[in-house]
Amino acid sequence: MAAHAQGPVSIIPVRTKADKREFVELAFRLNRGDPAWVPPLRSEAFDLLTPGKNPWFEHGRAQLFLARRDGRTVGRISAHIDELALAQPAGQGMGPGTGNWGLLEAEDEGIAQALLARAEAWLRDQGMTRSLGPLSISIWDEPGLLVEGFDTPPTIMLGHNSALYRPWVEGAGYRPVKTLLNYKVPIADGFPPIVNRIVAAGEKNERIRIRRVDKRRFDAEARLIMGILNDAWSDNWGFVPLTDSEIAFVGKKLKALVFEDLIRVAELDGEPVAFMIVLPNINELLIDMDGSLLPFGWARLLWWLRKPKSRTLRVPLMGVVKKLQNSRMASTLAFMMIEFIRRDGVATYGAEYGDIGWVLDDNQGMIAVAKAIEATENRVYRIYDKVLA
Repeated sequence: MAAHAQGPVSIIPVRTKADKREFVELAFRLNRGDPAWVPPLRSEAFDLLTPGKNPWFEHGRAQLFLARRDGRTVGRISAHIDELALAQPAGQGMGPGTGNWGLLEAEDEGIAQALLARAEAWLRDQGMTRSLGPLSISIWDEPGLLVEGFDTPPTIMLGHNSALYRPWVEGAGYRPVKTLLNYKVPIADGFPPIVNRIVAAGEKNERIRIRRVDKRRFDAEARLIMGILNDAWSDNWGFVPLTDSEIAFVGKKLKALVFEDLIRVAELDGEPVAFMIVLPNINELLIDMDGSLLPFGWARLLWWLRKPKSRTLRVPLMGVVKKLQNSRMASTLAFMMIEFIRRDGVATYGAEYGDIGWVLDDNQGMIAVAKAIEATENRVYRIYDKVLA
């Protein structure tokens, strides 16, 4: 990234539409030279930041900041507070007094640290005693700073940032509090024999039913899956419950990418107890579109969505209800869902790899599943915090 050592840096709050446009466009300018950066669709980048579009703002508030020097925008950051996160137990990562920052982009270390200081000041003024980030802007969006895995583009719903940012953030007094792991696994030739034996035994168990979702009942299926998710993840570090309107928002956003053979619900004795969501990696298409569907991006996108071919399939979400966690049944259901989707993914979508994550570094059950299918870490993200004196 180019360094401009001219005049002083001023940090200004985003007030106008033009300011917000600069906030979004800066990421494109600073990252354009990075072959692993996937430009988001600009419309989605704006929606993320806009009350009335993103239902996160029904329980959260945010202030965006721009850094300017010599009339140029040279950095950006968000500072935000989530009332639902404040209500969580302090021992679970969020809790009272914890505000957040995210969406950091900067031309140099001095700018980055000035932006962090300004975000901290805003959080302090709002009564916060701890700054935790990066979150863009919810734990459910793109949490964490990428610290390993810079060479390859991220898959859908994973963030990417310059390798320079880690020392800049740590140099501003932030200490790591949680590591998020992402895994890659070759899937074309199937999984090891032990996994196949577990799946075969599960298929003979009359108590178990693994079914595809029914897209004709999309809203009901989304509520069912997110209900399992809110239960399954409720004890996890950093958990913040998804509201009904957020579930509807996520469902609407992902509906075009939902394919019935890539999402499974596991039922035990007729009760839905687990799910696995797999998405084709639309980033394989977006990486060349520069954030715009114009002039020909619409046609390419619609053609791809008709019958997507995706070298990599991404598993962004998976969950088993709390009462079954750490049981043999939980791992059986997980392996069955993974294997059934693998078969369809290879046959129908031409998939060669699965991309699993993110996974909390203390989630021993999920890490054991990843090891059993011989997945390897390909990206590591880190969340940091700092006491606000």
